[in-house]
Amino acid sequence: MVDISRLNERLNNCQNFVHSHKVSVAGRLVRVVGLTLEAVGVKAAVGSQCLVETAQGDLIAEIVGFSKEITFLMPEQSLQGVLPGARVVPLATKARLPFSMDLLGRVVDGVGNPLDGKGPIKSSDNYQVNNKPINPLSRRAITEPLDVGVRAINSFLTVGIGQRMGLFAGSGVGKSVLLGMMTRGTTADVIVVGLIGERGREVKEFIEEILGEEGRARSVVVAAPADNSPLMRLKGCETSVQIAEYFRDQGLNVLLLVDSLTRYAQAQREIALAVGEPPATKGYPPSVFSKLPQLVERAGNGGEGQGSITAFFTVLTEGDDLQDPIADASRAILDGHIVLSRSLADSGHYPAVDIEGSISRVMPMVTSEEHQQLARQLKQVYSLYEQNKDLISIGAYSRGNDPRIDQSIDLMPVIKFFLQQKMLEVIPYDQSLTQLQEIFSAAQAHAQSAQGQ
Repeated sequence: MVDISRLNERLNNCQNFVHSHKVSVAGRLVRVVGLTLEAVGVKAAVGSQCLVETAQGDLIAEIVGFSKEITFLMPEQSLQGVLPGARVVPLATKARLPFSMDLLGRVVDGVGNPLDGKGPIKSSDNYQVNNKPINPLSRRAITEPLDVGVRAINSFLTVGIGQRMGLFAGSGVGKSVLLGMMTRGTTADVIVVGLIGERGREVKEFIEEILGEEGRARSVVVAAPADNSPLMRLKGCETSVQIAEYFRDQGLNVLLLVDSLTRYAQAQREIALAVGEPPATKGYPPSVFSKLPQLVERAGNGGEGQGSITAFFTVLTEGDDLQDPIADASRAILDGHIVLSRSLADSGHYPAVDIEGSISRVMPMVTSEEHQQLARQLKQVYSLYEQNKDLISIGAYSRGNDPRIDQSIDLMPVIKFFLQQKMLEVIPYDQSLTQLQEIFSAAQAHAQSAQGQ
């Protein structure tokens, strides 16, 4: 008598065997072009990892595309030692990130390997990675403010828990320092920092000097410096988001800081151009503008029982051009942007937040009407002074001609002092509002005295 269940089991095993061999067949390396490997005979899906024989041992590369019988691979490390005709063997499974609470206080590379010399990171066996995006109707609304410990942001650009903000700045105006200030001052449970495409020297400086021991204890740092391959820089950014998603799934509120989104876009551009994708907008292929929203939309509030990811993505504005393609695309998909001004930085005004050019789109949903009115009126005073700054500085304006300009002249030193903050200083949200109210009260008193005169 035939055992049908046993026969079905053997049939399934045979089908799985055939299927695995149909999609995972080894091949040979035929060409190296720049940072791209070209192989023939490889039968594996895009995104699969392969082992490539080299003179120094096996090299891990990822399949990033194919054209007819040619398969394009991008290595994770240097191409040194690659041999002509080297064997390319697809791996059965992809390496899994070490998701666990043991990640806190650790520094890892773009694929989750420890960089801090503290040994391997224990992985949680019961955590199932879910790469599917959250249904937008399942997300919780943004209703609460997040304290970031920076007075200028808490007062004028209040951030909501689950918001995605952009930090737009040129080089050398204090992006990294501002990120470090937020890591020390935030009330979030966990901080995930992605240092993507930065100078290697800055990675250690950020961890030891800017982040500090207190900030590092509740942080995870993912470092993929500028000398890493484009694939590692790309994966470094995605790994940062995946780690933040893990902590969000544990019900924690996460502050995600990615420096920078521009380096992520540049890494994708290098990969796309290497496999033959045509450039579209100022040298950036279409896939770059497709990947940006896919990455950004993974942050935000989770569903019921989940925590949140409040994200700050820095955007490097080359030549301080806010109309740069990446800056323009990022501004459209983020929930607000903070612009750092080079002129403020040059004058010693830190953090160099330009409150005129910055906006938080969810501030009306997480602040009171009184707070919004205070911020709006003081921004008007600041803007009025900036509009008449040249006239005032050359002495062309005479006091008494316009009471509003007189008020802005008197209040400007107080407002500028309010907007500045020392690097190691933490100013809580409530204290920021109290000091904002004090400035507003001074403005009202000035207006009343001007009317009496």
